Amino acid sequence: MSYSLLDSGYGEKLERFGSQILARPCSQAVWRPMLTKGQWESADAKFTREGGNRWLKKAELADSWVVELQGIKFQLMPTDFGHLGIFPEHAAQWQFLEEKIRSAKREVEVLNLFAYTGGATLVTARAGAKVCHLDASKASVAWARDNAKLNHLNDKPIRWIVEDVLKFLHREMKRGHRYDGIILDPPSFGRGKQGEVFKIERDLLDILDACRKLLSQKPLFVLFTSHTLGFTPLSMQHLLAQMMQGFIGDIQAGELIIPCNKGLALPCGCFARWSCAS
Repeated sequence: MSYSLLDSGYGEKLERFGSQILARPCSQAVWRPMLTKGQWESADAKFTREGGNRWLKKAELADSWVVELQGIKFQLMPTDFGHLGIFPEHAAQWQFLEEKIRSAKREVEVLNLFAYTGGATLVTARAGAKVCHLDASKASVAWARDNAKLNHLNDKPIRWIVEDVLKFLHREMKRGHRYDGIILDPPSFGRGKQGEVFKIERDLLDILDACRKLLSQKPLFVLFTSHTLGFTPLSMQHLLAQMMQGFIGDIQAGELIIPCNKGLALPCGCFARWSCAS
């Protein structure tokens, strides 16, 4: 069963995740919905932050189920924060990653930071790359490993790391490890496994500097995505341009968008990506 955006508006989005139709908050959806009130009310469940985070269930919401997006299967589970284990707006970037890896015609090593449940990890592994999957959340890494098994990719060369990002990057520099591609989707705020605090406005420049030092002599790509308010395509393009100064390549930047077949496309963050010159 696949994913689709059904509608958005009045600060919410209506999505089909396989057999489940869910309504969730979405601050970007400032317009009017296209579907009727009755169609919205037919959702199996709605997540609300009014009176505390909670799911309002019209029908029994499954504890877990599977959906497929861009040929990758994901195990979904409703969380207390309204997340499910997938960010569909990232799917448009996966084709770019696969194309860069497959066209390289050489062994490619990829570092996926803040890797969550492994969408980009599985896409790049499927394309033939050796991947290092890193997240500070032990539960997220375990979830990603389950997704790898679900897609019969658990035998691929994937390193599963639970660690604070900056600590890991500094250790990799000392080891002399280098990567041909780096993917990072930093949160606005997070905590490491030993209580380390991550704040994007304080730590991002250090992370980008460290990532630069971990690039191979002939890197293929850097993909930088963000859902943090205030980060625009232009600001992210500037950050990536500074990081990649001295490398010959191109930078593209734009919004992360979820298409809607019968409604309005939904912006859900921004991206900037550098790719080597062809």
